[in-house]
Amino acid sequence: MGKAIAFRLLSSLGVVAGSSILVFCILYVLPGDVVMNMIDPSSMSPEAIANLRRQLGVDRPFHEQFLSYFGRVLQGDFGTSLVNSEPVLPKIITHFPATLALTAAASVVSVIVGVVLGVLSAIHRNTVIDIVARVVGLFGISMPTFWSGILLILIFSVYLGWFPAMGSDGLETLVLPALTLGMLGAGFIVRIVRNSMLEVLGEPFITTLRAKGLSERAVMYRHALRNALIPAVTMLGILIGEMLAGTVVIETVFSRQGIGRIIADAIMAKDLPVVQGVILFSAMVYVIVNVLVDISYLYIDPRVRRPQS
Repeated sequence: MGKAIAFRLLSSLGVVAGSSILVFCILYVLPGDVVMNMIDPSSMSPEAIANLRRQLGVDRPFHEQFLSYFGRVLQGDFGTSLVNSEPVLPKIITHFPATLALTAAASVVSVIVGVVLGVLSAIHRNTVIDIVARVVGLFGISMPTFWSGILLILIFSVYLGWFPAMGSDGLETLVLPALTLGMLGAGFIVRIVRNSMLEVLGEPFITTLRAKGLSERAVMYRHALRNALIPAVTMLGILIGEMLAGTVVIETVFSRQGIGRIIADAIMAKDLPVVQGVILFSAMVYVIVNVLVDISYLYIDPRVRRPQS
């Protein structure tokens, strides 16, 4: 199993490298001019603009810019912002805790709501509870996060005054963004858990457990749910990546100072080092999360720990 985890880590490095190359290529061919976004062209001479391009290195061919960027990344240098000359990596690290708190809280909401509704939906199949759970799941999947975020602001902040609408200081400012982002993940987990539970409940070993006199609660929660959680854990690993991407919209709607807000501002200014740095950092976090998901299989499903013959 140690060899499998090591192989997973090595293959994940390829994912990070591929993401970095792809983003660099896409941003390179986007229309617009970084230098012109930084200055007022009417206030500088063509010679001064050419000197600025040379200083920033944006006048060099594509392959030279890419090799220079990739070499710095391998040394832990994510570059310097073209807009305010700040180092990219310290800026990301400073703002990442707010995004991490949002993603973690949204994941907790997704797991609790998704698993509870999914189990209830499977146990009470074709009843009112099942219909309500499926509607909630469909709502979470279908509604755009910017729309549901504005709706929650109107209800719980404007009308009821329970939670602040904006900011990133304190737990109160985390509630509405986490609910908005978490309901998206909960919608997927409800469907996954429901279908997995129904499939597991039809397995012969469930009938055997009931025949042995095991209580229905033990059958459902100790055996059926444990087996049904494998697909949900896999989906959670994928959803965390979706949530990291979703923070761009959520942090803009709720005016939170995280890396999602950073990359949104950097894209508008075509600040390529910041965009590349945030995406590369997010890819690394996503890879680490999925490796942890793979390791969690060892504890959820004992069959994974058995050596293959």
